[in-house]
Amino acid sequence: MRHPDFPPAVATLPAWQASLRLRFAARGGRSVLVERRHQGPLLVQKPLYPEGAPCHAVILHPPAGIAGGDDLDIEVAVEAGAHGVLATPGASKWYKSLGREAAQRVTLRVAAGARLDWLPQENIIYDAARARIATRVEVEPGGSVIGWDALVLGRRASGEQWSSGAVWLDTWVGGGARAQWIEQAHITADSPLRGARGGMDGLPVMGTLWAVGEGATQELAEQLAQTLPYTAVLRAGVSCLPAARAQPVLLLRVLGERMEAVRQVLVAAWTLLREPMHGVPARPLRLWAT
Repeated sequence: MRHPDFPPAVATLPAWQASLRLRFAARGGRSVLVERRHQGPLLVQKPLYPEGAPCHAVILHPPAGIAGGDDLDIEVAVEAGAHGVLATPGASKWYKSLGREAAQRVTLRVAAGARLDWLPQENIIYDAARARIATRVEVEPGGSVIGWDALVLGRRASGEQWSSGAVWLDTWVGGGARAQWIEQAHITADSPLRGARGGMDGLPVMGTLWAVGEGATQELAEQLAQTLPYTAVLRAGVSCLPAARAQPVLLLRVLGERMEAVRQVLVAAWTLLREPMHGVPARPLRLWAT
């Protein structure tokens, strides 16, 4: 599903057009990946069961990077009683676009009684990249999902500064057609937002974690808040959106100088939230240790 405020990427030269459709269902006391369809260079590895009933899968994008004109579309559905855990083996690298835009859309649908952990690694925005990243999360009452997105402006490990380019971010979280949280941002390399105290305050890495479900309480948000850092180079804050029209949503924001530190905050938050949200103790993914 393409969000009406998220126009298609501009592509005038050959580029990758890829899609992936996944569906998890409960079968015989455990969760099973009952549907996986792909077109182009998007696929998943063999499902794994490192913690018993939940089904783990790793999404692969063999080209390793996203170039101008590429268009990736991922849809995940989790049926009642199932628990899916999805991750990526490495960062998504958004290459120099040569004036063209690249796009990725992710749609997550979680049924009543279903659970999902969406744990991709970060998006690295190369200099002169033009990236559109959209995420839509639909959670029915009684379902729960914990997910995150992280963004690194420039190849920090190579000393590259993000001096040109643009990123469009579009996130929709709710139940059915009812939105509980919508955020749209347009960040350009010369945007005042990057240096503003009320924006990124000169920090090149930002992450957002969202937890949706009945367990997303103010008490849980306050418990998480006590663990969060706030320094000149790493800061985080959490808020809870009550269930006015849909499922309650807990939001965690992180800004940092280095992705490693931001990732540690996200992983620690997921570890704390998983059992209250899903009823399942947290078990760190093996990918995080490689």
